[in-house]
Amino acid sequence: MIKTLLLANKAERDTFFIPRSVQQSIPIKRIYKDGIWLVGRKHSKTWRFADINYEAASDDDRRAIFLSYCGVLNSLPTDAAAKITICNRRLNFEVFQRTVLMKEKGDKLDEYRRESNQILMDKMAQSNNLVQDKFITLSIPQRKIEDSRAYFRRVEGDLAKSFGRLDSGARAISNYDRLRILHDFFRPGEEQYFTFDKSETIRKGMDFRDLICPDSFSFKAGYFEMGGKVGRVLFLKDLASFLKDDMIAELSDFSRSLMLSIDILPIPTDEAVKEIQSRILAVETDVTRWQQKQNSNNNFSAVVPYELEQMRNESKGFLDDLTTRDQRMMFAVVTIVHIADTLEQLEADTETLMAIGRNHLCQFSILRYQQEDGLNTVLPYGLRRIKALRTLTTESTAVFMPFRAQEIQDPGGLYYGINAVSKNPLICDRKRLISPHAFMLGVSGSGKSMGMKGTIANIAMGTDDDIIIIDAEREYGPIAEALGGEVIEISPNSRHHINPLDMGDGYGDGENPIAMKSEVLMSIIEQQMGAGTLGGAQKSIIDRCTSNILRPYLKNGGNGPAPLLTDWRQDVLNQPEEAAQEIALASEIIVEGTLNVFAHPTNVNMDNRIIVIDLYEMGEQLRPTGLVVTLEAIQNRVASNRKKGKYTWVFIDEVYLFFKYFYSAQFLYKAWKRFRKYAAPMTAATQNVEECLRSETARLMFANSEFLVLYNQAATDRAELAKLLHISDTQMGYITNSAPGCGLIRMGGSIVPFTNTIPKDTALYRLMSTTPGDGANG
Repeated sequence: MIKTLLLANKAERDTFFIPRSVQQSIPIKRIYKDGIWLVGRKHSKTWRFADINYEAASDDDRRAIFLSYCGVLNSLPTDAAAKITICNRRLNFEVFQRTVLMKEKGDKLDEYRRESNQILMDKMAQSNNLVQDKFITLSIPQRKIEDSRAYFRRVEGDLAKSFGRLDSGARAISNYDRLRILHDFFRPGEEQYFTFDKSETIRKGMDFRDLICPDSFSFKAGYFEMGGKVGRVLFLKDLASFLKDDMIAELSDFSRSLMLSIDILPIPTDEAVKEIQSRILAVETDVTRWQQKQNSNNNFSAVVPYELEQMRNESKGFLDDLTTRDQRMMFAVVTIVHIADTLEQLEADTETLMAIGRNHLCQFSILRYQQEDGLNTVLPYGLRRIKALRTLTTESTAVFMPFRAQEIQDPGGLYYGINAVSKNPLICDRKRLISPHAFMLGVSGSGKSMGMKGTIANIAMGTDDDIIIIDAEREYGPIAEALGGEVIEISPNSRHHINPLDMGDGYGDGENPIAMKSEVLMSIIEQQMGAGTLGGAQKSIIDRCTSNILRPYLKNGGNGPAPLLTDWRQDVLNQPEEAAQEIALASEIIVEGTLNVFAHPTNVNMDNRIIVIDLYEMGEQLRPTGLVVTLEAIQNRVASNRKKGKYTWVFIDEVYLFFKYFYSAQFLYKAWKRFRKYAAPMTAATQNVEECLRSETARLMFANSEFLVLYNQAATDRAELAKLLHISDTQMGYITNSAPGCGLIRMGGSIVPFTNTIPKDTALYRLMSTTPGDGANG
């Protein structure tokens, strides 16, 4: 065999010994603070990589992922052994309760918190409660630790780059995380008790293996006993001539605690070519001898036997792969270890796993009298102690595709539903995104309103952040009041007033506050005068008058009542230009006329934690102005909260109303860009997707939003969204005739199918539902 393989096998053989204790059965000799371990006679290091949406991808996308994964395999160093490990572990309910479920605070929202927690627990009970972690471990023959550190530093950059092309990433894990993987495997059910402090361990005179080892180990002929559990290691004995790329996904999706490892030993191309050439020469020699024997028997027309001809063709094809198709030779072995409570359950699970293999025309076998060697091979130590290597090309190895479904489980995030593929909860922290703004899109009855209200309720119950809602259809008052909020109705007949010239604490930080207010007034006046009517002269007059009334107010530190629109209009009337009279005349209806709702001092409490601004009765003529003034009032609150270090969540329902008017659309777009740096994530919802997409401003906002929730879409909307957001046909199937509360979530570069429904017999559902008679989701 090849020299590299022989040396590796010798290094493995030299490490064998009979353990005298449970601790000695764990082949870790030493751990270094930077995550490098000495295992056997090798140094190894482990990196975690994220899953990607392979199962839900289209055929073209799968092909692209497959080729990118081939690139990852080709980039593996030939002087190291690689081990890709998929770890199925049970969800730690103590950690789940601590990080995901809402904590009671002793207020009137505890009733809803308990109900929300129960709904989530019920959903988790219907899932397999499995979490998948994926790792790659590289191991090299033992050398000076400084040399090993330098080697792994160099390799880490290559791994990060190659996995980065898959949007997966590769991040080195710490000693704590690496030991925790083993602890959770060896001691299932005791995950919450794991602690590791190297200095504390040394002070107590303990071995770090004491912290992770099981209570007992007993290796039998075809299985092992570990503490109160039993386990078994299987290996891939025979491969099919044609293998589909979903076998690994089916094996790792089995609802049991298991680990699956793919050991890969890349061979340098020059050595591989020499090896294949020697194989071809051997086959040709056998063919020549066979023909000579036939000729000696006067049989000159005999056909070369099928077996020899097949070996000749396969060897030549392999050589072509190596020399012309950018393929590499790799030795690989697949091993699986699975754990059960009883021997009967273990036998049944083994048969299930073997059946999955047979469905793919592959044969898995039990490692007889090699269970300990198999266990040390499958666990992410970086060792390979069984001799079951198969010779493959890069593409053949890539068929063992480790990717399946992307997860979003951000610590401290909000619950947005259940992953439709893996059945795990989707916990999203939008605050970590570069642009945390969001759109929720769906036809009427798709669950869009329920999704908005569910997000609002989760923020209100699970955080201390402030919430402001622009309500165009009078839908959010009940939930806001139930959560302790306040409803402000803005209309020509309302007793509630908002002064657009108010300036909150922190308004205009880093910008010119007078210029910002001048921009607001230009938008309002141009809406009254008509599009395109403001020229340079009119804009100069508006800016001058805004400065005249605000400069004394700002010089006084913003103390006392803010100027009103009546003060501003009076200053306009005092200007000598004829254009000033036109501006004053155009503004008369909103300052002194029947639509003067914004010409009064603010008389509403804008300091409540949850505010709904109700624009339902805003007339068509005043609506564009109302939208601009509302956003300006929200900006005051956002600026003030930013100065306090507090987040403000802004929700806009039926956002298509903003896009109907040029000025409100432009003002919203500016807020969309500005609020990102003001710690104010914005969320917009609409069912009129096609109408929004006619607006170039809306298209820019869609493209620049890193969080999108897509529910059931109309056919025309689906085509536009697929084109705009680059969503595959397979993924679009999740928003085609989908049930209420189901669809796609796009977070950053991740697109995940989800389902998020609320039982109808709950107080939360009754609070959120907008359908008369509780017939369906809103």
